[in-house]
Amino acid sequence: MPELRFDDRVAVVTGAGRGLGRSYALLLAQRGAKVVVNDPGASVRGESPDAGVAAQVVAEIVAAGGTAVACTESVATPEGGRAIIASALDHFGRLDILVHNAGNVRYGSLTELSYADFEAVVDVHLRGAFHTVRAAFPVMSAVGYGRVVLTSSIGGIYGNKAVANYAVSKAGMIGLSNVVALEGADSGVRCNIIVPSAVTRMAEGIDTSAYPDMRPELVAPAVGYLAHESCTLTGEMLVAIAGRVARAYIAETPGVYQPSWTVDEVAARIDDIRSTDNSWVLPPLSAHADHIGRSFAMATAATVTEGKQQ
Repeated sequence: MPELRFDDRVAVVTGAGRGLGRSYALLLAQRGAKVVVNDPGASVRGESPDAGVAAQVVAEIVAAGGTAVACTESVATPEGGRAIIASALDHFGRLDILVHNAGNVRYGSLTELSYADFEAVVDVHLRGAFHTVRAAFPVMSAVGYGRVVLTSSIGGIYGNKAVANYAVSKAGMIGLSNVVALEGADSGVRCNIIVPSAVTRMAEGIDTSAYPDMRPELVAPAVGYLAHESCTLTGEMLVAIAGRVARAYIAETPGVYQPSWTVDEVAARIDDIRSTDNSWVLPPLSAHADHIGRSFAMATAATVTEGKQQ
């Protein structure tokens, strides 16, 4: 199989100064992409920026024979999002790939988390995704091509304690990705989610001594695939953790139709309602309509059956 390359492609990677983002940027550059390495160089809380962080990754790429520029704008504002995308256009004249990886962490239980810490995390993760997508999407749509990779988390899908801000952001990312996939379907813009797990500075304070190999480099190939022109997926989620790559998806049980319900009837039939036998896994681009259509079909079929029995 020939190597999947990114020659003549231009990629923006946010949060590319360290950890996962750095791995993504290095991989894309090694395979021929021109890369905008975006990172203000802030701490895990999003404070104390350091322009040297992005510059160091650029230096690594250039030293290896690749092409890259640094951009230290923050994704947390609309102006920052526009400036990041403008950096790609100003330096390289085009934009093919957007990988939104930027993130921060501020812990706090639901009885402790401050509003400031909630907003600070949502600003970078979720609003940061929108700020960069909002600037990139028209550019990609106009030329009929684009690959967008947004970052969710098992914390967004399954939740975790003391990170409501992070969980909300990562869950919201899934909805945003689905909208980009739907609106980009007719113009060649595909959007997918990476659900990564790796030992980076975000794991500070966690005992990782018994973990298997969880280098960021084990996640990067999945992101590279989602960013490649050969990737036909859109509106999907790939999980990458400790060498395992998998698909995560949303499913519905078939459920139970009745023409009317009482609270007591829901309680009596809850096991049937929750039964995962013959679950629905709906195609990403038609899931919204399929969900409604299948639900209506159950009601219609039941009504017709009842009519014949009368």
